[in-house]
Amino acid sequence: MTTDKEKAGWLKRIAIVGADESDEIGMVPHKGVLQQHSEAALNALDDAGLSLADVDGLFTAGASTLQVAEYLGIQPTYTDGTSVGGSSFVIHVEHAAAAIAAGLIDVALITHGETGYSNRFRKVSRAPMDPWFPAAQFEMPYHIGGPPSTYALACMRHMHQYGTTHEQLAEIAVATRKWAMLNPKALMRDPLTIDDVLSSRWITYPFHLLDCCLVTDAGGAIVLTSAERAKDCKKQPVWVLGSGEAQTHWTLANMPDLTTTPAAISGPRAFEMAGVRHDEIDVVEVYDSFTYTALVTLEALGFCKPGEGGPFVSGQRTAPGGDFPLNTNGGGLSYTHPGMYGMFLLIEATRQLRGECGERQVADAKLACVNGTGGALSSTGTLILGAD
Repeated sequence: MTTDKEKAGWLKRIAIVGADESDEIGMVPHKGVLQQHSEAALNALDDAGLSLADVDGLFTAGASTLQVAEYLGIQPTYTDGTSVGGSSFVIHVEHAAAAIAAGLIDVALITHGETGYSNRFRKVSRAPMDPWFPAAQFEMPYHIGGPPSTYALACMRHMHQYGTTHEQLAEIAVATRKWAMLNPKALMRDPLTIDDVLSSRWITYPFHLLDCCLVTDAGGAIVLTSAERAKDCKKQPVWVLGSGEAQTHWTLANMPDLTTTPAAISGPRAFEMAGVRHDEIDVVEVYDSFTYTALVTLEALGFCKPGEGGPFVSGQRTAPGGDFPLNTNGGGLSYTHPGMYGMFLLIEATRQLRGECGERQVADAKLACVNGTGGALSSTGTLILGAD
């Protein structure tokens, strides 16, 4: 069996060379899913100095790779439709790196597009769950199904077990909004206070409205290639130094521990592969579907001990000017969140390591940790990315 250290030998030869969003994100009712995909793909390829003709590997989740490839007018020789929720696109990086290292492809395009906001007005609905699935039989009849209900139960257990407070969760929303105020592309840019979060309406206890992510329309894409090919690209490469993926359950009833996530598995793998310590990381981009998601992910990744997430994020430590830059684009809480958010973690980490973030730029950022989460805290992908 190949060890993580052995895998690191090929991962360090793979680079992200392009990253960008679609032309318009936020509330974009006049564009569909495939338009979001295609705009993001073309923008990311232009960022890399490449074209659709260079792409031989296509990776996406949600929409089929068949649909996306046809819309783009390409015929890739390698595709991957791994779909495990918001972590999918982070996991695709490891898969793409493996394919490039194996010589199966030369240029990988990972693309995403969703119209979570506009679908509500287009009367687009997801197909009903198969009634034979365990969740349909044993959870949904008891009103446990959508993300607010499942994440709320996990958060309540964390609050009970460790004493985590509403105020500590609100610290994350406020700090993330401060980053969004520095991002012209962020949907929510008005100032926010802890009192604002605590006085916003309940969604499902213990989550207030401002503990919950946005619902937007957006597309995003990144481009990966080999170290050799990266020399001819337009922008400086962002190296894939370490990666890990993990999944532990689907139904909440089968979640091994409500107070952690599979990042406790994927995180150590990525750090070991990269050969870096937590205190060497300059910027952290984690999934924030809810304030709790970000808090428990920091614990699972090992930035603090289990149960210490609340004190760790207090005092606006993760805000601009704090010593732990977190979700520097404004996150899913204030920047954008079309349904699956992991792609936008990758875009922001790439930009931070290139020094392209203007007012919100983290000084001398050389190492980034990215962690996507999918399902009901079910699946994670962790990456360590680095710049020269």
